[in-house]
Amino acid sequence: MKIIISGGGTGGHIFPAIAIANAIRLLNPQAEIQFVGAKGRMEMDKVPEAGYPIIGLDVVGFQRRLTVKNLSFPFKLWKSLRQAKQILKTFRPDVVVGVGGYASGPILRKASKMNIPCLIQEQNSFPGVTNKILAPKMQTICVAYDAMERFFPADKIVFTGNPIRQDISNLSDKRSEALSYFNVEDHKTTLLVMGGSLGARIINESLLQMIKELDNAGIQTIWQTGKNWDANATQSLALSPSIRIMPFIARMDLAYSIADVIVSRAGALSISELCVVGKPCILVPSPNVSEDHQTKNAMALVQKNAALMVADKDAKTMLSPTLYQLLQDKAQQQTLMTNILTLAKTNAAETIASIVLKIAKTNT
Repeated sequence: MKIIISGGGTGGHIFPAIAIANAIRLLNPQAEIQFVGAKGRMEMDKVPEAGYPIIGLDVVGFQRRLTVKNLSFPFKLWKSLRQAKQILKTFRPDVVVGVGGYASGPILRKASKMNIPCLIQEQNSFPGVTNKILAPKMQTICVAYDAMERFFPADKIVFTGNPIRQDISNLSDKRSEALSYFNVEDHKTTLLVMGGSLGARIINESLLQMIKELDNAGIQTIWQTGKNWDANATQSLALSPSIRIMPFIARMDLAYSIADVIVSRAGALSISELCVVGKPCILVPSPNVSEDHQTKNAMALVQKNAALMVADKDAKTMLSPTLYQLLQDKAQQQTLMTNILTLAKTNAAETIASIVLKIAKTNT
């Protein structure tokens, strides 16, 4: 069986794609898997690190503001469509899987025109434009939220949940390893702050205002700043024994295992992982995403009293009081933990992999 998995741009698309590939490999070790991404994006590094080949397209995203970058968009889209067609003719896949991100658009469009079965894995509660346009041509659409028939043909939808990294599924025996890995103390309350794989400036700036006060209160902080954050802004803080600052956390399983409270963006992968991890969390949705889908992701939890939310525009004034209140309210922490765990779905990757292989088998 030959399978193409396409998409990327951020960890929120890449890590679920790798989780699906790993599940396919477990179910069928002979399956040949080819990734397709966008040149210059992080999937071009992360996918080979996971042991899979990847081909990069010249596709770029369309900016939703006036910029000269959009002048090259139609030319790069046309080129990437030609590249996608050539990849499909050469590799001859039995099924194509799209996991989101603009890299998946060209390959799914061309595959559907060539009558190659296609599957979309829609991670968000509010899908992007590309997936909504392509949906009628897809054979199956795997979703993670209820009521997605508002956007997709109901007969194509399968509720699977979002794939998560396998090492996050069971954190029960990792605390001692985490204490050593981050060199933090066992008896202190631990705050985990993360703005996604690329970082979040507003979260970083808000935390910067309160980090010394947290330190003085005996709260130890593990802080993923993202690679774009100016390290000089936090250089002096890194000397504190209670603050761990890093651009990217490679061992998220250990970070989750030791966290007592979490502050996070509300990307689909983060939400799915937080539900499995089951820790009290404050979500700060990014406003810089299509259709404001992170706010909709966050509200799906807030409405079930499974998380708190602070709007991005309010973070500098509201994140601090919201965080301090949660840190001091053990009853609220327990309520959030209990409710968020009811939303966990741990076998999504295996479910999607089974569907992919069933489609591929039908086409071989």
